[in-house]
Amino acid sequence: MIELSNGHKMEYVIASGALAFDGKGWFWERPLVAAGYIKPELFTVFTKSLTRNRWAGNLRWRKPWECVRPIPGGSVNKIGLTNPGADWWCEKVAPGIDFEQYNIAGNIFGDAKELVYMADKLNAFDLVALEVNPSCPNTGHPMQTAEVVIASVKKVVEASRHPVIVKVSVAQDFLTISQGLEGYAEAISLNSVPWEIAFPRGERSPLWRLEKRVQGGGGGVSGGPAKQANWAAVNILAKKGPLPVIGPSIMEYADLGKVRMMGAKAVSFGAIHLPSYPVWQQPWTLFTNPCKPTEIVLKDMAARNSGH
Repeated sequence: MIELSNGHKMEYVIASGALAFDGKGWFWERPLVAAGYIKPELFTVFTKSLTRNRWAGNLRWRKPWECVRPIPGGSVNKIGLTNPGADWWCEKVAPGIDFEQYNIAGNIFGDAKELVYMADKLNAFDLVALEVNPSCPNTGHPMQTAEVVIASVKKVVEASRHPVIVKVSVAQDFLTISQGLEGYAEAISLNSVPWEIAFPRGERSPLWRLEKRVQGGGGGVSGGPAKQANWAAVNILAKKGPLPVIGPSIMEYADLGKVRMMGAKAVSFGAIHLPSYPVWQQPWTLFTNPCKPTEIVLKDMAARNSGH
């Protein structure tokens, strides 16, 4: 468990975007929340990434498969931070959130000036934390250097009344970032793994047409195919870094014990919310998979209470 400076205890995390902008889920998930099959109140829920201004990205709701695809054991996405902007969230989304019922954390992306602007705007809301995301593999821009990330996050810490978490990529110098943010950031999380790292033997991404059109690599890989790279980073960060680590890529109950053994202090559920591959053979998983994190957490809590 990670206890933040504001007293919030964070053990089970819903990764950015899995339950939309407000923790209540996307339109296909909302009935499951209402029926109690998904219990957002069990988790710290990170909002889908926000940028200073509207960001078109690559997602088009009429054909989302162009930028998100299930793959065996997980998913690959090249959404590219599509969102209506931080001001929209503050005006349209935040007033409808019950911050006492749900533990909502913000997720923000941008340059230092944009990050500070958003941190200041988000001070008006009772978020439990603010996650700075300088590691999205799908924006078409190169990953920022460790020095730039460290400087940017420090500025957010100065501007924000919320505890700050930094989200890094295995493609970055993540250990240097962790060490440089000791005393500033309060935890570190891991983003999806660039396709080229998850599949180093040159396999073609299923999003290759979009990659060819917009450049920037084959997308970010989450879930099972991301475990090797992301869990290796968890192991390094837990042993050598000063910041508590949120372990990603939880896809089944057994994964909890694995990342905890590596030293992760909290666990994160992301790609598990998406339908299983191949979708056309098991389309019902669009609705059943988002329920799995709740099932896993309830099982974990029951095991703990029983002493096993």
